[in-house]
Amino acid sequence: MCPSQRRRHILFTWPSQKCRRVLKIILTAEEAQEIEKRPGILSVMEEVNYVLHTTRTPSFLGLDQNAALLPESDSSTEVIVGVLDTGVWPESKSFDDTGFGPIPSSWKGECESGTKFTASNCNKKLIGARYFARGYEATLGPIDESKESRSARDEDGHGTHTASTAAGSFVPGANLFGYAAGTARGMAKRARVAVYKVCWTGGCFSSDILAAMDKAIDDNVNVLSLSLGGSMSDYYRDSIAIGAFAAMEKGILVSCSAGNGGPSSYSLSNVAPWITTVGAGTLDRDFPAYVSLGNGKNFSGVSLYRGNSLPAKLLPFVYAGNASNVTGGNLCMTGTLIPEMVRGKIVLCDRGVNPRVQKGSVVKTAGGAGMILTNTAANGEELVADAHLLPATGVGQITGDAIKDYLFSDRDPMATIFFEGTKLGVEPSPVVAAFSSRGPNSITSEVLKPDMIAPGVNILAGWTGAVGPTGLAEDDRRVDFNIISGTSMSCPHVSGLAALLKAAHPDWSPAAIRSALMTTAYTAYKNGKMIQDVATGKPSTPFDHGAGHVDPISALNPGLIYDLTVEDYLNFLCALNYTALQINALAKRNFSCDSSKTYSTNDLNYPSFAISLSADTGSTKGSGSSTGSSVVKHTRTLTNVGSPGTYKVSVSTIARSVKISIEPETLTFSRANEKKSYTITFSTISMPSNTNVFGRIEWSNGKNVVGSPVAISWT
Repeated sequence: MCPSQRRRHILFTWPSQKCRRVLKIILTAEEAQEIEKRPGILSVMEEVNYVLHTTRTPSFLGLDQNAALLPESDSSTEVIVGVLDTGVWPESKSFDDTGFGPIPSSWKGECESGTKFTASNCNKKLIGARYFARGYEATLGPIDESKESRSARDEDGHGTHTASTAAGSFVPGANLFGYAAGTARGMAKRARVAVYKVCWTGGCFSSDILAAMDKAIDDNVNVLSLSLGGSMSDYYRDSIAIGAFAAMEKGILVSCSAGNGGPSSYSLSNVAPWITTVGAGTLDRDFPAYVSLGNGKNFSGVSLYRGNSLPAKLLPFVYAGNASNVTGGNLCMTGTLIPEMVRGKIVLCDRGVNPRVQKGSVVKTAGGAGMILTNTAANGEELVADAHLLPATGVGQITGDAIKDYLFSDRDPMATIFFEGTKLGVEPSPVVAAFSSRGPNSITSEVLKPDMIAPGVNILAGWTGAVGPTGLAEDDRRVDFNIISGTSMSCPHVSGLAALLKAAHPDWSPAAIRSALMTTAYTAYKNGKMIQDVATGKPSTPFDHGAGHVDPISALNPGLIYDLTVEDYLNFLCALNYTALQINALAKRNFSCDSSKTYSTNDLNYPSFAISLSADTGSTKGSGSSTGSSVVKHTRTLTNVGSPGTYKVSVSTIARSVKISIEPETLTFSRANEKKSYTITFSTISMPSNTNVFGRIEWSNGKNVVGSPVAISWT
């Protein structure tokens, strides 16, 4: 069959009086194009498979120390956090409803029965659970109920982890094998949870995601949390962007993970400006496991191994690449190690391709006594702890290279591993995780993404009872809590914090809540140095950390906010030159851009600034100018949500090639909700391609600091 004749699963939508209608059929590309031309059809989209992208974080974020400031009472119990993921393990203590009052009257959802799941699995904390599988089954066939439940039950663990991170109840004595011991809680511990299972063993399909988002809107959730992504296409063809637009219209904040494609540039997912896009940073907590070598040198790594210790002596040490007769044996992939060459030895494996914990399982199966897992250049010095199945530790690239120098030079190399447990107060912290996806925004370069970073490395939260902490089939251990990493973990932190802000400020729009989180985020440590990027060891940039690391206590009283309405977003779509049909497919309305009006992406009232210029000319991208310099103006409007007073602006930039001026330089507010506008002008000279410069503007009244990052790129 020729490629053009290949039939594909197609999702096509058309409007009805009450909601978007969705039908899934199988068409060739030509048939889909023909149908899309017919009257009444909003869009025809190919089915897309998306991928899934705590005891310490409340203290690290200041929630425990400032409990009196937080609305963790009746107001927060009215807030509902909807989580789209792999479902929920309802027996988890994180969903205990002790002390909760009646379910909010605003709730319109339900608890759907299915395989190994009944309505009685929900309670006053876990108030709703639904599952969506039509897209999955139309693409891959019926769900194999011998392997996973056709219900909202979570047999993967990811969904339970994210839901409990966002809004889990207090659980004293939480830990993973004794690591990270303490009282676990979600960010909004008194908020209600509604779960929408959209991810199965074969992935998370776009039609299921869109159907779940529509249902969550109907159910009246207040916040939507999606730790998944993958589609990088125009907004009118991105199911998450489409669903998020509808949610935004109803006043629902949508928080999404930025993706785990870092440290590569242009690796972001979920970049629509009506989505809050969250990258990942580290905590001040670590799990040290030390390597001791036969030459007397010791090196630090990390591990969550808890089992029989290694003998109290050094053991023979071998490089996996020298204990294999196949290409890629150094990666410790299944079946690559020669048992006679690794039995009873410590094995050094290189990171890459297959899962980290699986490498340890391969070593164990071959008879190895332990494993040292070393990063390569792709991961740098990032250390992610794992609950290994044998004594093992992960080390950074520099440490790994030093260990290899010994291993390859000593005739009789020896090594062993010691495990310390949990260590607090690690500095510097936070640092941007190497895996956290980075900007610039590949869809709309004028919108700076990610918006912010939040804790996403070695996060302890609730887990499923169906699989072990590694998720491997051979892992028969069962735990109530697990420690895992990813922007999947940072996203629900912000989802829960958004729920707290919604409880404190019920009248705030999603844009107002995001603005409060962004403009109060911090970009420097207490010593004044910039937040570090662990991938490079250098200061991070707004393409890495967005507006900075979240500071929820400051966000409760931001002073000023950058607000946005549905009309603002529609004007933004007009500035992108979207057709009426494209806008209607995205926004579910009959709307046409005003041909007499000039639209500009620079007019979007976003709390950050991104300017993309043509290299060598310095002209604004796409302007056609070749003057050798450029002047770009942005207009912004601030709304007072604090006390009356006067704010003064300050500008910091790190490049002589850019001059920033603001008019006016002071804004005086005399009442609540008063709005004031200003114009910021960027004057630049020509620069070579791939040059990036960064800066920051801050409005301050002596008490509140309202900060915005600036990123200028020559492409």
